[in-house]
Amino acid sequence: MPWYTLLVLAVSVERLAELVVARRNAAWTLARSGVEHGRGHYPVMVALHTGLLVCCLLEPLLLDRPFVPALGWPMLALALLAQALRWWCIATLGPYWNTRVIVVPGARLVGAGPYRFLRHPNYVAVVVEVAALPLVHSAWLTAAVFSVADALLLTVRLRCENTALAQAVPA
Repeated sequence: MPWYTLLVLAVSVERLAELVVARRNAAWTLARSGVEHGRGHYPVMVALHTGLLVCCLLEPLLLDRPFVPALGWPMLALALLAQALRWWCIATLGPYWNTRVIVVPGARLVGAGPYRFLRHPNYVAVVVEVAALPLVHSAWLTAAVFSVADALLLTVRLRCENTALAQAVPA
């Protein structure tokens, strides 16, 4: 459990780093007439991801979930790959990347990096991480509950983001 705790804390620090980057990028995009969409679902997203990290630690502790190597090691690999994909997305989008939905009218869609293959690769990273991180330490209940909650949130988020991009980006 101590190593898993360190992993979850490292992911928490990574999330804080994302927020620093997002805040800087928000200032950049807003200074270029960026328009924010979907403010209503943002607090829900923050609560969901904070709850995930808390429950990743609580479930193994309170429900005595063991580390099962046959499950834990592959899930750790997936969680780390999800982090790598997330930062590839952040690097590819540069100042356009954000945790909020902010689009600059007239900007072109990015078609480099992972965006050559998928329209929303960051959400692939999110889906994988939400399922894999809890399963590193057999927190199957956390993985299941937060995967369902995340799927519901992503339905709203993707609709919002796709609408915002369609309105702002030239055809």
